[in-house]
Amino acid sequence: MTIALIGNMALIIALCFALAQSIFPLWGHFRHNVYLLAFARPSAFGQCFFILVAYFFLTLAFATNDFSIAYVAANSHSSLPLMYKLTAVWGAHEGSILLWIVILNAWTIGFSFYKKDPALLPLVIAILGIISLCFLCFLLLTSNPFLTTLTPQSGQDLNPLLQDPGFVIHPPFLYTGYVGFSVAFAITQAALLRGVLDHAWAELTRRFALAAWCFLTLGITLGSWWAYRVLGWGGFWFWDPVENASLLPWLSGIALIHVLVLVEKRGMATGWASLLAIITFALSLLGTFLVRSGVLISAHTFANDPARGVFLLLLLALVSTAALIIYLLRLPQFLSSPRLPFSWRSRELALWLNSALLSLAMTTILLGTLYPLLLDALHLGTISVGAPYFNKVMLPLTLVLMVFMGLGALSTWTTATHTPPLWPVLIKKALISLLSATACLWGSTGQLAIIPLLALSLSFWVILSAATAWRSQPGMTLAHTGFALLVIGLMLSSTLNEEREVRVKPGDATQVGPYQFIFLDTQQANGTNYHGIRANFAVNKQQRHITILSPEKRIYTVRDMVMTKVAIHPSIFRDLYLALGEPLDAQYWSVRIYYKPFVRFIWGGGLLMMIGGIVALRPRKENRKLA
Repeated sequence: MTIALIGNMALIIALCFALAQSIFPLWGHFRHNVYLLAFARPSAFGQCFFILVAYFFLTLAFATNDFSIAYVAANSHSSLPLMYKLTAVWGAHEGSILLWIVILNAWTIGFSFYKKDPALLPLVIAILGIISLCFLCFLLLTSNPFLTTLTPQSGQDLNPLLQDPGFVIHPPFLYTGYVGFSVAFAITQAALLRGVLDHAWAELTRRFALAAWCFLTLGITLGSWWAYRVLGWGGFWFWDPVENASLLPWLSGIALIHVLVLVEKRGMATGWASLLAIITFALSLLGTFLVRSGVLISAHTFANDPARGVFLLLLLALVSTAALIIYLLRLPQFLSSPRLPFSWRSRELALWLNSALLSLAMTTILLGTLYPLLLDALHLGTISVGAPYFNKVMLPLTLVLMVFMGLGALSTWTTATHTPPLWPVLIKKALISLLSATACLWGSTGQLAIIPLLALSLSFWVILSAATAWRSQPGMTLAHTGFALLVIGLMLSSTLNEEREVRVKPGDATQVGPYQFIFLDTQQANGTNYHGIRANFAVNKQQRHITILSPEKRIYTVRDMVMTKVAIHPSIFRDLYLALGEPLDAQYWSVRIYYKPFVRFIWGGGLLMMIGGIVALRPRKENRKLA
């Protein structure tokens, strides 16, 4: 009871600080009162302190098995390993919203040290305070993690799907990316209120948007890797609506970053950039709504409460409407800005087209995700939109985007003094890309299918084109190369993948790809909160021993849930993946065996994109010059 009382008091005091953080600086801005503006930073620090107090005591409740708190009782157990007790704080709806607010406060405190524009600082902090105020109201009114139970509880354990190292690192990074776009949104709204959308605004917004995008890229990459390891079906992306919810702001964020470069370098596309900042943040809120509202049935969703869904939907509508009204009031200023000419081979046009294609891809995924929900909500029937739809519509968009990624890297700004002939370079790189892809595909499969050949050719095209900009734009080079590696991994892993589901007993051998899998034996596999069976397989390649793989079938006793723990032997160019199925008659077991070439390129590409974003964050002396 003491922990619950302290936690509730900390949240209420944080709410008061958020109210002060929101109201006084805005009032001071419109009244030109420096004393009211000065409330911004102290209020933000006060809110952050008490949010951290609340988070600390909720973590303490998990660590000490305080099952008098309903949220702890529903998501922990005394036998749960300590690592998962500490991370079970964000294992369900209430704690994940508290984590959202903690990360928002971290971003706010980080921005509070920005000193270049003292007039902008309090306005941005005030807008971030409004967002925090809304989520604190949501937390206290519908999702309080400190509510106590009326009857003694023994704990219902953490969802076994979440008892994995991937759960420890994936949600914090994903949330940091989601929430980070709120800073880019707040900077843009503050600039719109002041009527100053200049180079300094574009540079500052780009840096925070790029930082948020790096975190989101890492979060999505870790989520894909986690699903691959835990779900046991050998896949890395299911086009689940909740997975799509994270992809939407990721695509919109890339479009925003590209357009902000135009604003920085050329003073163009100011209106489009500010609109994209609003859209990206709205998509982050939409992702929160989809996961927390209960409108979706998914392994990723945590809530099933209509009141929560209505609150989040109203929040999304209110924030988006207010932001768009401010944007529309400033629209005449955008329309009156000068239009600079540019040629067909200019970097300006390439950035415009890339942002347009990324926005189109985002819209395509958004429609495919929301359309079934809207039909169901309006009682117009049900429809299933899954992987076939997304694969068919995203493939051509991705291929076209890669064409312009290569062209953009080879293009120059309109005002550049030296513009070498473009066609010889294009033809040379295109031929090298095509020949390399042909050799790669023919050597690995012995055939030349059109789609894999086109995808591989364009991947090599992007890498070769990006390499030419290594000196001037190393961040872009790494990010584009990472994307190309991701596409190579997607294409080759799906083309060369081999899988078998077999019925085996100890002593049996199965050949998959160039590897032989020998079923050795089974043994008990017991943990602190589960018991199960471990099967041991020897893996050989041409009579040479490679490794021992030991997949498991576990029963988590508290929830009485059966889980498959896959065994993976990774390497740079292939994975060996075993999932233990059900026991059959006598000593036989059902086993799924996968040979997955180049699958690691997918996550390697994601990590390389993130590294490219980090490199692009570094300040450069030639920041104002045209590259």
